[in-house]
This record gives sequence, C-alpha cells and structure tokens, in this order.
Amino acid sequence: MSETPSETQFTYQAPPFRFGPGAVDEIWHDLLQLGVRRALLLTDAGVAATGLPERIAQAAGAAGVDVVVYDEVHIEPTDGSIVAAVEFAKASEWEGFVAVGGGSVIDTAKAVNLYTSHPAALMHYVNPPFGEGAPPPGPLKPLVAVPTTAGTGAESTSVCVLDLLDLKVKTGISHTRLRPTLAVIDPLTTLTLPDEVTAATGMDVLGHAIESYTARPYTSFAAKRPEGRVAYCGANPVSDVWCERAIRLVGTALRRAVARGDDTAARTDMMLAATFAGMGFGNAGVHIPHACAYPIAGNVRGHVPEGYPGNEPLVPHGQAVAVTTPAAFRFTFEHDPGRHVDVATWLDADTAAREPDPREKLPAVLTDLMREIGIPNGLEALGYSESDIPTLVDGASKQHRLLGIAPVDVTDGHLEHVLRESLTNW
Repeated sequence: MSETPSETQFTYQAPPFRFGPGAVDEIWHDLLQLGVRRALLLTDAGVAATGLPERIAQAAGAAGVDVVVYDEVHIEPTDGSIVAAVEFAKASEWEGFVAVGGGSVIDTAKAVNLYTSHPAALMHYVNPPFGEGAPPPGPLKPLVAVPTTAGTGAESTSVCVLDLLDLKVKTGISHTRLRPTLAVIDPLTTLTLPDEVTAATGMDVLGHAIESYTARPYTSFAAKRPEGRVAYCGANPVSDVWCERAIRLVGTALRRAVARGDDTAARTDMMLAATFAGMGFGNAGVHIPHACAYPIAGNVRGHVPEGYPGNEPLVPHGQAVAVTTPAAFRFTFEHDPGRHVDVATWLDADTAAREPDPREKLPAVLTDLMREIGIPNGLEALGYSESDIPTLVDGASKQHRLLGIAPVDVTDGHLEHVLRESLTNW
C-alpha cells in the first residue's frame, strides 16, 4: 500500500474502570481477578494519614492478598524520589502494584512498575531531548490506579511526569505500556481535600479537556506507519466527546466542590470530569499550557502553596497549568474560533455571553473562574518576574512532545508572548 500524505487513522486507548462510592472497598477482588497475590501499594504521607491505604491493604489481606504499603512518594515526583521508590520496590518481588493518591502517586507507581519490570538507568526511558526515549521492551505487571484527587487523569493515561532537579524542568516517560491495568474511582476519597487542592486539581482537569479539544486534528499530521503511532495523536472524534462532557461538568461542579468540600454530588461530578478528561487527553494530547507548566513548576523558588503538605517551595501542577491558560487560548483562537467559543459557552454561558469579543470569551471565562476559586493571579503570584521569562521559555520550548500537539506551530517568540501576558491575569 502506498503511504498517504496525511494521517487517516487515530488511536484510542483507555483502561477499564469502576466508578462510584465505595469502589475502593472491592480492590481485593480486583487483585485476585488479575492474579495478584502480592502487591506493593504506593501512596504519600498525606493520603496514608487518612487511613485509606491501610484499609485497602487490610481488606486485601483478609482475602489472601499480601499488600505492603510504601508511603514515601513525593508530591510532584522528582528524579530522586522516583529512584528511591524504585530501589525500595527492587528489594522484594511483586506480582502487581496499587497506586492510591493523586497524579504524583500514580505516576510514581507507573515508573516503579516500568523500572522493576525492565531495569535500566533512569534516563533510558525518559522522553527526548532529556532522555533516550527508549520504549519498554515488554509488558509490565498489573497496576491498579486509585485517584484521590479530581484532577490529573493519571489513572487513564500512558504518561509519567517527573521533575529533573538539576535541569530545573519537568518532563516525562510516555508509552502505552505505562497505562494502568484498571482504574478504581471512588468520589468519597476526595471529600477531605483542602479547598486549594480541589481548585488546583480542578484546573488541571480543565486544562486537559480544553487543550485536547483545541489540539491539532489527527488528520493534520503526516501519515505514520503502524509502529510509529503515538499515544498523543491529536484531536479526534472520540476524545472530543469526552472533553466536551468534562468541560460541562467542571462548569457546574468545580465552584461548588471548592466552596463546600462535603458536597458529594459536586465531588462525584468532578471525579467524572477528571475521568472523562483523562480519557480525552490521554489520547488527543495537551499542548501550550502544559508545556509552560513544566518549567513553571521546575524553577520554583519561594512559592509555598496553602493546603499542600510540608513547607517546601512548590508550584502545584494544576496552578502551573492554569496561570497561562487565558493567554494560551487567546493565542490559539485563530486556529479554530468556533471551538474556542464553544468551550467558553460550555464552561460558563453567562460570562461568555457578556464578552462581546469572540477571542476574549474563553480568557474571560477562565479568569472569572480562577479568581473565584482562589487560583494565584498569574506568574507574579507564583514568585516569578519578567526577568524569569527567558528561563521559562527555554524550559517550555523543550517540551517537543506537547508543543507538537498545539494547533499552530509554536516558536520561542510565541511562548515568550504567552508567558509575558501571564505575569498577571486580572
């Protein structure tokens, strides 16, 4: 067959999942169905303090499954914290893994599964230009992902994100074999989240959905051979459906979930939104806001967010994504104005209707939402100034995998414009 000049096929993958209140109480059964009799459960100290990981381990133990809890996962994983978790896991033999926590925990579990199944130096699997980008040479072990935040969608994706401390930048490992075997999604696990965490993770959901919906269409890429098709294939009809539904749910539920953490209906809708957005962006891909978010988080100096454990400088991923969204979608508007206006209307029809300039509808809606739920007002609120723009541009420009999904070709000048506009948002 002759090769066509542009891609005519898109791929779609997602793990099976079980959703609903009480879903975590049946993980013992999931492990037995997967043939796992000995598992390592990864979590962080904050989630461990709720008692949930130990509850899962005890229920599994009663069913004959030996589960050991590792609770030292680092919030916003680093190369060092990943290596530490892998070294702990290498000290024993495991038939499978369970991740109980936010995206940091689930991504760490993906890495542990990869590096214990197919040992290699850390940078062997890390995406170029930082690492070698080697594909895993074979299957991984079963991984059950249990998200405790409504945000990252990591339970659905084939990506593991980590912070390279010496380079002061975030990057990742991306391959379909990293995708969890099963996602167990229980809205009740989010009821104790602080408001700030709910807001930040909710904006991550929104970034996933809008970036995927406004991504370069899959048909705009050059035709690929079967072995060359990647996890992020561009906007496509299936991802579009998930993304639209996620955006609508965030529009009705995020403010309520932040205002009242015990609003079970709002928490359930946000978990659905996170699931839908993860199934969308896990296939279509994300672009400019996420590319900018990596150096924003990686170069943090003094910003210590409320609601997060510890007192170390940290820019939560959702905040890092959110602060550039108004400027980024103002920039991408010209590629497909109709999609941008649709997103604004789905998210907040009243605010969108009040803004007469179509280009400004989505930025206005995003700014209004961020101000109301307490997202920091731009890069300056995260401790950056105009003098930091070149460093942030340099870090963002290296995110080739993400920028290649953007609906327009992105230059360093474009990134500089977006980041400078994002110094303050209102």
